[in-house]
Amino acid sequence: MEIVEKGKARGSLTLEGFEKRVEVDGRRHVVKVIGGGAELEESRRGEKLLRIKIMAGVDGVKGEHVMTYGMYGGINAAVGRAYARADAPGGREADAERFTALIEALTGKEPKVYRMNNGTIEIVCGREHLDGFRRYTELADAIEKWLR
Repeated sequence: MEIVEKGKARGSLTLEGFEKRVEVDGRRHVVKVIGGGAELEESRRGEKLLRIKIMAGVDGVKGEHVMTYGMYGGINAAVGRAYARADAPGGREADAERFTALIEALTGKEPKVYRMNNGTIEIVCGREHLDGFRRYTELADAIEKWLR
């Protein structure tokens, strides 16, 4: 039954018009998605990458949020990475919090956030987030192709 339910969920939602309230680190956020998509790319080393782009407003701040998935490690684990932008309204910390709220709203799971010594903030998603993204029509086909 679990497999059947997962199959029904794939591609059953749309990003455009999606709206949800989420709580991240004790702060509430309002997420409104304008649109999005996913595309396959190839890295300089010939690896297949999946780039997910989502246009959304989080707490009234609109922007394009981009995450790139690749297969890493000996077991080819699907890992998505994004970096908070320093030029975003409120700086890196605010951008990371908005990005985290967006991912949690769309997938139901909060991503891991790593703060580097040089000030860079990395947002990392795993397979469970990718499965959450597969529920959206605009992303499902590209994700399926990338996973093959």
